[in-house]
Amino acid sequence: MHELIKNAKRIVFKFGTNVLTSAEGGLALSRIYSFMEDMARLKAKGKEIIVVTSGAVGLGAQRLHLTEMPDLVSIKQACAAVGQCGLMKFYEDGFAALGLTTAQVLLTEDDFSIRPRYLSLRDTLCRLLELGVVPIINQNDTVSTNELRAYKDKGVKVCFGDNDKLSALVAGGLDADLLVILSDINGLYDSDPRKNKDAKLIAEVKAITPEIESAAGGASKRGRGGMKTKLEAAKVVTHSGCAMVIANGKTPGALGRVFSDEFTGTLFRPVADLPGKKVWIAYSTNMTGGVVVNAGAFKALCQKGASLLAAGITGVAGEFDVGDVISVFDENGAEFAKGMVNYSSADCGKILGCQSEDIAKKLGGKNYDEVIHRDNIVIL
Repeated sequence: MHELIKNAKRIVFKFGTNVLTSAEGGLALSRIYSFMEDMARLKAKGKEIIVVTSGAVGLGAQRLHLTEMPDLVSIKQACAAVGQCGLMKFYEDGFAALGLTTAQVLLTEDDFSIRPRYLSLRDTLCRLLELGVVPIINQNDTVSTNELRAYKDKGVKVCFGDNDKLSALVAGGLDADLLVILSDINGLYDSDPRKNKDAKLIAEVKAITPEIESAAGGASKRGRGGMKTKLEAAKVVTHSGCAMVIANGKTPGALGRVFSDEFTGTLFRPVADLPGKKVWIAYSTNMTGGVVVNAGAFKALCQKGASLLAAGITGVAGEFDVGDVISVFDENGAEFAKGMVNYSSADCGKILGCQSEDIAKKLGGKNYDEVIHRDNIVIL
């Protein structure tokens, strides 16, 4: 067993729809009971367990006797509302039979994007773990539709749109040691195994390079994720100082195998350990706009760790207020940084290209020399 897996104390488990459901669309009861039994064994060894679960929409569709899922978002929301009840009851009863107490936590993107709510969520989850509770987390699809449809508003990027990314944000925000994603595939391959029978499993990833990203495929039929979203999750957790595992949850004893010498899957090694605030800036916020900077500002930010000044800004995109986290784009329109901004989009439009001493003349006053202070910027 790899030391990163063996020594992990706080562990987040993410179960995908295809792992939790049977071919008929209902819950795969014996498989999920096996997961819970293995998690209870880990809990007995002193591990802290957090579960991020999918499956509410699919279970709701089955209970509403829908043979095909309509594209109408309100129907999917209704399915989520119906299915969530049964899904949570199953977890509650199953863990209770093993002597464990569960807590339901339904989240929307604002719970991460709005920093006071993010800090409150972190405090609550940490307290639940201190009390020995197993939090069961899911996106609140009944009120949040970003996971149910592509977000089409120009200039807006939501912090998560699937449970892979949600599980990564939870793991990063809670300073977890390990994120285990159980899917319907053995791990990351060097090419799509559905198209190439000679594709080889990648046992360990030390850094997510363009070559690694090119190996990712699309989503499966019932799930909304896919290998691409799992790599996005890996970026979040590995830069948060957390390891991540992808393994096939349909293999008998899958969860137990991850914590044994029989483990088969892909392990992503941590590559950095960003401070908590910078993890939040980089990954946990909805993006409603940004600024474009010139080559000089790009070099100063990336190579010197400088603050972003108005003189280096050449354009403003979208709308944002003071204190929002925004994207920073290079001259080619590529996002290379994120930061918490000291001026609104309207004011940024008035002062772009200005020297710091001229800001007060343009705005009638000045609170900051920097548009984004170096302490509040993260280079991606």
